[in-house]
This record gives sequence, structure tokens and C-alpha cells, in this order.
Amino acid sequence: MIEARGLARTFTGKHGTVEAVRGVDLSVASGEVVGFLGPNGAGKTTTLRMLTTLLAPTAGTATVAGRDLRADPAGVRRRIGYVAQGGGTDPSVPAREELELQARLYGVTGADARIDELARRLELDGDGLLRRPSAAMSGGQRRRLDIALGLVHRPPLLFLDEPTTGLDPQSRGNLWEHIRRLRDRDGTTVFLTTHYLDEADALCDRILIIDQGQIVAEGSPAELKRRVSGDVVTVELGASGASPAQVADRARTALAGHPAVREAVVLNGSLRLTVDDGERSLMGLIRALDEAGVELAALRMARPTLDDVFLTVTGRSLRDAA
Repeated sequence: MIEARGLARTFTGKHGTVEAVRGVDLSVASGEVVGFLGPNGAGKTTTLRMLTTLLAPTAGTATVAGRDLRADPAGVRRRIGYVAQGGGTDPSVPAREELELQARLYGVTGADARIDELARRLELDGDGLLRRPSAAMSGGQRRRLDIALGLVHRPPLLFLDEPTTGLDPQSRGNLWEHIRRLRDRDGTTVFLTTHYLDEADALCDRILIIDQGQIVAEGSPAELKRRVSGDVVTVELGASGASPAQVADRARTALAGHPAVREAVVLNGSLRLTVDDGERSLMGLIRALDEAGVELAALRMARPTLDDVFLTVTGRSLRDAA
């Protein structure tokens, strides 16, 4: 659905030339939900604007929804939907009129039936919602209207820029369900940006992380967490006549050569291990400690989060970088 090779964009100003995007390669398959993450200034917005034809690339090639981005930008626009972060509705115009205008602009046949269908599916068909302007809607309703506007012409590919920013948790969860249905029921490909890592984890089949104008990591949420961070095992040690720090040091020495242990750190008298495939490694770790005469009080394992992944590949938390 999207194939980009060497996509680049430079800007020239009074202070010289800035390489905002530096040779991005990315692929998005039909029917995927793909999350595009990156700190501010990393090239995320510039890449999104290029893929949606809002900004011409300086170099590189891309095919978007079966059309050449540089040779046929109008063809790309006919086959994509784009929902901007700030929305695109006129706050004074009734929602149905907005949808009718969008349908006319795209030459949609059977526009009334299509609008009714979208209203049902996006829960905009009750309480006279389509007769209201967006200014009289809740934040979640306005966002669903934005998505309806992006879908009215039945595009196979939908771009969502920060789709749930500013929504309350209930509205966010509701919108997630609608996005899942687009993929599962219609086979719509969704390319979304978000600053919410729980959102990317819950929604996305694959994630791309961009930093300093280049893709620095990609894969499914599970693959990224497994590949970049490892599992964290915290070992609480029992009393054995020595100080907690001495016991922890002895435990660290016992595990130093274990093949699954990437890192062992003594922290407040406990041992914090970063290990490959924690579930599979636990019994071996326990045996090694037992053979070294180290008594265990408790053992906890935590899966890494996407924030751990982001911190590893960019050197900063997405919350701090947003």
C-alpha cells in the first residue's frame, strides 16, 4: 500500500540547509495499521506531509495506494483519506452538509446512502447529530466526524494524524474500536501518528520510529520490545548473615556469565536483571542463584514497554520529547 525508497526533504533558509528527512525507506502492506512515532523535530510530520502530497520530496521515490507520489499526486489524493490533527470541519456548518460537500468533491455516487452508512458505523446517527455543526458536538463526536469525512470516498488507505489528542479516556477507547473495525471489517490500511505509546501498542500491527530524519526501528510492538529492551527481572534477596549489598553483589557475580543475562545491576539491595526471554530464562536464573547459595525472598518479572523501546533507540522518552 505504501512503498518509499530514499525519501528525503531539505529546507533552505537564511541559516542554511536543513535535512528534515534523510533517505527514509518504509513499506506498509494492505490491511495493516501502522504507527509512525518520533520526537518533535525528528521528521515525522515532514514525512507524513510528503506521503499525503502536501509537500513535494526533494529526493527519493514512493508509491502510495498504487499511484506514484511524484508523477501522479492527484491520483494519490483520490485514493487516500487524510484526517489532520486539528480536524477539518467548519464549526458553523451542519455535519451532513459537510459530508455532502466532501462527497461532491470526490464525485461519490450514492452519496446519501454512503453518508448514512458512515453515520451508523461511526455512531453519528443518533440524537440528530448530523443536523448539528461540529461546534455543538463533543470532542469524540467531532473526531468521528473528521474520520467520516476522510472515508466518504471509500479510500483504501487512511492517514490519521494524532487521532485521539485531547480526548478523554472513554472517547479514546471508543475511537480505537472504530479504527480496529476499519481494518478488520473493511480491510482499510491505516497509517497513524500518535504520542500515546499505549495507543500504538493497542492498535498497531507494526510500528516505525523515526529520529533525526531516518527510520531507526521498525517491527510489531512485541518484536520491538523483545528486540530492543529485553525483560526486566527484579530479584529480592533473603537475609544470609551478610549485608543486603554484599548478598546482591554475590548474586550478581553468580549470574554474570549466564547466557540470558544482558545486564545485572545492584539497586537498593536488590538485583535488577535485563534478560532475553524472561519466562524461558527464569528457572535457569533460580538454579544459578541456588547453586551459589543465594537465598531468594521474591522474584518479579516485567515486560518492557514501548516507552522503554523509544528511550533505547532515540535516547529520550516520547513523553519528554513530545
